[in-house]
Amino acid sequence: MLLAVLLVLTGCGTRLPDGAFTARPRPTPGTPTSAPTGSAATGNPASDTGVTADEIRIGVVTSLTSPVGSEVFSGPRYGAQAFFQALNDRGGLHGRTVRLVTCDDGGSGIGNQDCVHRLIDQAHVFAFVSGSVLDYAGAAYVSGKAVPDVGGQPIGTAYDRWPHLYGIYGSAAPRDGRSVGWNGTLYQSTEVFRFFKQRLGAASAAVVAYNQADSARYAAQLKAGLEAEGYRVLLQTVDFALPNFQAVAAAVRADGSQLLFDAMDTRGNAALCRALDEAGVQVAAKVTNVQNWSESVRTDYASSPNCRNALWATSSSLNYEDEQYPAVHDFRAAMARYLPDRAGRLSAWELEGWAGAQWLADAMGSCGAALTRACVEAFMNRAEPYDAHGLILPASFVPQPPPAGPVHACLNAARWQDSARGGQGGWVTQVPSMTTTCFDVPQLPYRP
Repeated sequence: MLLAVLLVLTGCGTRLPDGAFTARPRPTPGTPTSAPTGSAATGNPASDTGVTADEIRIGVVTSLTSPVGSEVFSGPRYGAQAFFQALNDRGGLHGRTVRLVTCDDGGSGIGNQDCVHRLIDQAHVFAFVSGSVLDYAGAAYVSGKAVPDVGGQPIGTAYDRWPHLYGIYGSAAPRDGRSVGWNGTLYQSTEVFRFFKQRLGAASAAVVAYNQADSARYAAQLKAGLEAEGYRVLLQTVDFALPNFQAVAAAVRADGSQLLFDAMDTRGNAALCRALDEAGVQVAAKVTNVQNWSESVRTDYASSPNCRNALWATSSSLNYEDEQYPAVHDFRAAMARYLPDRAGRLSAWELEGWAGAQWLADAMGSCGAALTRACVEAFMNRAEPYDAHGLILPASFVPQPPPAGPVHACLNAARWQDSARGGQGGWVTQVPSMTTTCFDVPQLPYRP
């Protein structure tokens, strides 16, 4: 359980050349590229698996009832549902209705394989979209059947190994099915640490981990990245079953750590923040990740207001509260219309689920009436980076040699502030633009 929660932390920032950020004509927000609606249905053929003259079946697999809770992995599914409901209300895609076929894998590898077989072999879905699963054990089967999987969250390593799988952040790895990344090696870049060094003048950081192998491994990655950027690093380890966060708070105070990173789950983070507040320890930033960029911090950190207001999150997508961007406005309007019960639980992952659905819709729209998987994959594998109408940093799937030397990497960042939104509290964006908040940083190899 913990491994999946930790691995997703590495999916921050973009790693593309400057040319990826040049201005390009942008489609109308929320509308698939080359996707006329309505009367176009008259010429639609039953052109591929899961495609009829008036319907396209798309699969969504989510660890909705996983052991770590129903809210942890559910966000992308809700974002995709809202997107396709809005699309269908506008007439669908070339007159075809998009029908989502959902499956809850229960957070287990066996459950995931069952979902994958059920959707491919029985429901005959055309593609998958916006998946968020604890254990993508069915990835090899999806790839072997050449079913496009678009916009999934890279919680594990499947999206850096298998062809036909397209994670929401893109990948430059060979993805030949033989090994993860480049012969089993992946790379982390250090733009997050560089950002806080420049923005807050930070020079010291604490990293807190459980005494558990996966937590310790990720904490070591954090420590290596911080040290590569010149930080002094305090590494603290707590018992997974009986963590002594009071001792951590005392160590952070004694060290004078300016930043606090962790390799723990939400439960551990909330308890750590509570200990910090009780001890009167304040840090310049308690840094979390896109998975925890949500409205739930209001309740998760209810007993630690000082630490809550020190929460920062980084990502490769827009802040879901920034309605100044038309695509974010469309997302929030659709969520309010179709899923009003999510109003107090919106999250960055819901926005990224919407972006994944937009990506698949644009890929399908590019095919015209004769929709095929091959056409969708040609769109996904094109050289031009894709940004989901400005919702995500430009991403692509063009294989590159193993990284060597610095990379130009960009990010978005926000901070929770109780004073935001008229005192209701919310995430306030801390950068002028995520496409210009960029750094030339090293890439550090690691083996997942």
